[in-house]
Amino acid sequence: MQQSKRGVLLVNLGSPKSPEPKDVKPYLDEFLMDKYVIDVPFLLRALLVRGIILQTRPKRSAEAYKKIWWNEGSPLIVLSERMHKKVSAQAEVPVVLAMRYGQPSIDSGLKALRDQGVTEVLLFPLYPQYAMASTKTIVELAQKLVAEKYPDLHLHHVPAFYNQRSYIENLARSIREKLAGFEYDHLLFSYHGIPERHIRKTDVTKSHCKMDSSCCATKSPAHEFCYRHQCYETTRQVAELLQLPKDKYSQSFQSRLAGDKWLDPYTDVEINKMPAKGIKKLAVVTPAFVSDCLETLEEIAMEANHEFKENGGEEFMAIPCLNDDDTWCATVAEWINDWAATGKVFAPRTAEVTA
Repeated sequence: MQQSKRGVLLVNLGSPKSPEPKDVKPYLDEFLMDKYVIDVPFLLRALLVRGIILQTRPKRSAEAYKKIWWNEGSPLIVLSERMHKKVSAQAEVPVVLAMRYGQPSIDSGLKALRDQGVTEVLLFPLYPQYAMASTKTIVELAQKLVAEKYPDLHLHHVPAFYNQRSYIENLARSIREKLAGFEYDHLLFSYHGIPERHIRKTDVTKSHCKMDSSCCATKSPAHEFCYRHQCYETTRQVAELLQLPKDKYSQSFQSRLAGDKWLDPYTDVEINKMPAKGIKKLAVVTPAFVSDCLETLEEIAMEANHEFKENGGEEFMAIPCLNDDDTWCATVAEWINDWAATGKVFAPRTAEVTA
């Protein structure tokens, strides 16, 4: 029997091809029409997205992208490519990069691996915490593509790594290094927000998640897929490793949309209140992302910075994501090599996806 050949598909969010409305519009259409991003029936989603949102938002989003765009292209794409290059150089199996939205697509990534003779694929969503609108949509699209176009591929996926010790150590080290010499008053952990109903939908117990301070701290099978719990657990473990006093840090959620109840407290509201509380020097870290993007570079480093100072703040530091940090890339390569050698991810845990 021929031995299977293993390969890895790293998957990040994606980006428009350019910061021009003509390229931002199709990207937003693909993103917002995802049933796990706006989780309403298709006709209502199409009416909302194509009938309302896409009539005005591409122009506004394009202006935001223009503020952060690099000469080499989209920061998220460029940083993901740099990370991919470093990981590939240390990995013992083929590693390909893809995006959930835009290019390079998951379809092209699976094809590239198959064309290299790969028969067993480790799908690696580059999201530390599990959410419908990130991990789940990547896994389900990959499953669909394998079933329809690549039936010879056997698919596995990396589970949420929010509490993996090596990830926590990388994040804590990066924060410590960036904060060296900055006498901050407070460190804010800002995570991307999601609607509260997404938490309830992913609750495998159908009863545990109460969206209060007790359920996330009470052990439950629901935590394997609970974004809120996983965010708080990441914060707790990093703060513990950094030996942060409880009054020295806090957590919030950014990027909410109007009309629904999203996870709170809200980042913009919290930041705007801080100067009046005596917090004049603020550092913000964004652990829901491993690569800097619009939500970190524009929403936090620019907009939140501006609002903080408008409200009386004096100094503001947006701590970069892990990006292509050498030690972080070595950690990812080590995870990949462990799987390539043993067939297990974060041994003894393994997560097999059946197409």
